[in-house]
Amino acid sequence: MRNLRWLGWGGIGVCLGLFLFLLGFRWREDEPQRETIDDFRKLQLIFELVEKNYYRPISQEEIVRKAIEGFFGQLDPHSFYIPKEIQQQEEAQMSGGFEGIGIEFQIVDDTIMVIAPIRGGPSELLGIQSGDRIIEVDGQNVAGKGIKNQDVMRLLRGKKGTKVRVKIWRPSEGASIDFEITRDRIPMHAVAFAGKIGDVGYIRLLRFSETSHEELRQALRDLKQAGVKGIILDLRDNPGGYLHMAQKIADEFLPEGKKIVYTQGRVPESNTSYVATSYYGTYEKGPLIIMIGPGSASASEIVAGAVQDWDRGLVVGQRSFGKGVVQTQRYLPDSSAVRITFSRYFTPSGRCIQKPFEDVSAEAYEKELEERAKKGEFFDESKINLPDSLQYRTAAGRIVYGGGGIVPDIFFPIDTTRRPAACAVAAQNRNIYLLSAQAYVARHPDLKSHFTSAEDFANRFKVDSELWKIFQEKAQERKLSCAYTSDTIRRDIEWYLRAFVGKLVYGEEARTRVEMERDIQLKRALLLVQAAEELERTGKLDKQRYKDLVLKAE
Repeated sequence: MRNLRWLGWGGIGVCLGLFLFLLGFRWREDEPQRETIDDFRKLQLIFELVEKNYYRPISQEEIVRKAIEGFFGQLDPHSFYIPKEIQQQEEAQMSGGFEGIGIEFQIVDDTIMVIAPIRGGPSELLGIQSGDRIIEVDGQNVAGKGIKNQDVMRLLRGKKGTKVRVKIWRPSEGASIDFEITRDRIPMHAVAFAGKIGDVGYIRLLRFSETSHEELRQALRDLKQAGVKGIILDLRDNPGGYLHMAQKIADEFLPEGKKIVYTQGRVPESNTSYVATSYYGTYEKGPLIIMIGPGSASASEIVAGAVQDWDRGLVVGQRSFGKGVVQTQRYLPDSSAVRITFSRYFTPSGRCIQKPFEDVSAEAYEKELEERAKKGEFFDESKINLPDSLQYRTAAGRIVYGGGGIVPDIFFPIDTTRRPAACAVAAQNRNIYLLSAQAYVARHPDLKSHFTSAEDFANRFKVDSELWKIFQEKAQERKLSCAYTSDTIRRDIEWYLRAFVGKLVYGEEARTRVEMERDIQLKRALLLVQAAEELERTGKLDKQRYKDLVLKAE
């Protein structure tokens, strides 16, 4: 899903505008040329005129780049040009890793917007959030300056251990925040967590990269061997990735012969159909729950749609993003690339879940999720627009909907009641938790020996007086002036401290297990394993009964 429409929307338009501008001030003796020329020759003439007559020197490379960017800007939101530098970053993120501050970003209105901090990277550990705008880098203003993606990479990527200072604007708080980030190696694991929660297996899948299927397949094997009584696959905030990875992952859950997805386009090679095979099938039977939300897109929606259409598992959460088109990527001689929308994809029941983009402005498309939020859709499922014309039927006859994302079988409102206090978040922004955890672990090199596992650590480790004193010292050094000693805020701070100590001692598993304590949606999903079993067995789902069950438990 990752939308790289940081590219200019006016390239060819700019060139044409410049051309008309120049002609508007032509010498009187210039007469219109009457000869007929083809469109490509016309474009070449425009390039030559701009290169020769523009008020400042402008290279052929710059003209061509602007024209390409403008051209793609007039197509759909998911077709774009990828400069060589960005292409290299894309490949690193989808295959291995890179060194930098660890964010996914795009240029919006000449400003660097954080799409998401990369799990486990330095930016995420400091509390940089999705939606943050980077406005300064090492004291240099980078907002409203026509910054390009290659400029962002030059400024933010670098060798492990080097530091960079950034100022971000956080719209949700209406304030700017300063960070000093130490660059690190950014691992790009697809499975962020795989383990047991009680007797249920839980897998959090971050992306559909080259390693996604093998990582998930191994996780399923380990969980089955551990004797789990159900699987929860968490695709929240998973923006998608490779289509063939979605096909393989869906195949692990569906019996042989079941259609997973099919695509339709204008050229014959864009028309394909993917069907489950006998080769994959690690978890074809057993309760299955897929968690989705507005950040679940593309390949995530393919997996959720296939599982839903065959009544194989229960889809829970909020309506997904709504990206139902497939891109093909072609490399150019200079190692840059273009990604072109090649086809639409359809779930087994025939649903296309692409939200409208034709005759929709780029700005409106970008802000569609914001509009959903304003309408209250994330908190009230009755606010979701579900016209009868978009109704489809699952294999068992249940009604599902197309036309803008996957609508979950059981809706969970987004929980806002357990957000940490602003003071606790301010401590994270100042890197106080990581510094405190490092100091504490250095004083207790045998800490790991006191616990049997990451799960045991998350269950039993408490913040003692020594760790609290270290935190207070670091807070004073970093000039944290808010009332962090109050009972409510202290509970939030201790939760953060436990997570960061856990990360240093047991890695991401311990940190994730501590964070799960406040994941109300995951707790809701765990209550619905019986519903998933009933759906798989009968093809029926008593939604109201299970909604009441969740509400009663809360």
